[in-house]
Amino acid sequence: MTEREREVLTALGDCQSNMAIADRLCITERTVKKHVTSVFIKLEITSRTEAAVIAILAK
Repeated sequence: MTEREREVLTALGDCQSNMAIADRLCITERTVKKHVTSVFIKLEITSRTEAAVIAILAK
């Protein structure tokens, strides 16, 4: 997983929306969506809830 994908995963763990993540990381919402998709594929998950749980457990 790339550094940016880890940052997006951390933000998902904070229950942030795509728009909030985009603002936080100074990227577009479309780029956030691409990173979220990549995270889901790499972690073999299908929901933001699963991503949030993984991010929280990784802290």
